[in-house]
Amino acid sequence: MKEKIAVVLLISFIFYGLVSAQYTISSLVLTVYEDGYVKVTYELLPDEYVSQMEVQLLGVHVEDVMVENENGKPLDYQLNGNELVVFTDNASMVNVTYYTPDLTSKQGIVWTLNVSSTEPFTVILPENAVVVDLSDIPLQIAGNRITMPPGNQSISYTLEGPGGGTEGGQTVAGGTGTSRIYLIAIALLAAGLAYVGLRRSRRFPTRKEFEERLNNLDLSEEEKKALLYIFDSGGRASQAKVREAIGLPKTTAWRMFKRMEKMGLVRILKGKKENWVELRF
Repeated sequence: MKEKIAVVLLISFIFYGLVSAQYTISSLVLTVYEDGYVKVTYELLPDEYVSQMEVQLLGVHVEDVMVENENGKPLDYQLNGNELVVFTDNASMVNVTYYTPDLTSKQGIVWTLNVSSTEPFTVILPENAVVVDLSDIPLQIAGNRITMPPGNQSISYTLEGPGGGTEGGQTVAGGTGTSRIYLIAIALLAAGLAYVGLRRSRRFPTRKEFEERLNNLDLSEEEKKALLYIFDSGGRASQAKVREAIGLPKTTAWRMFKRMEKMGLVRILKGKKENWVELRF
């Protein structure tokens, strides 16, 4: 009897593992429109053997949901409020796109975008937006694109132009917002130059010394191989090259890179076509 119960529990556990919501957020992009609506775009990496994912969407009211695999083929899904169940159909990547008015609020002429995310995310503001406040130092600023770190983050901005927050042809708080975003950019540049200077001032370790450092850390064999490959590549390599070199599936490698990033061993650099990994020690 006990053996039968054990078998049933094992089958239930395996079945739950196959259908449970297991995935990694590879990318999260929020495109903000002048009327306050936000287009949310997720790039999700399902875990191996997962047949469906349960995704908690940002916002309560969602519209025009689109779910596709890496080839642009539509995937079946069920939507209950802001809870999305995606049937992966063996997809290696799932793209989710929808619109919501719930992430922005307006007080006077100032709009504020509020986002709570466990992963870094990129915000694309309207072309005529002027940032007046940020909850944290951004990871990157490129024109109207701002990449924010994980956590409860907010971006406040005004809109230039007729009806967008101007008085007498002058943008209200425009100078302040412009000054702040330039100061943030200058601070990021200074920090980057300081980091480069510090790295140049250090003596680059030999491969033997680097291996000895790895042996003193709590790392798996795959993580050690990945770090050695990056070291042999000059301290930076694409995630795809590292993954191919050590023979890991995409989602497994992604979790490994994220763990090593949290440990302070590497830094993940997002590129247009692929991500790169850089040693930090």
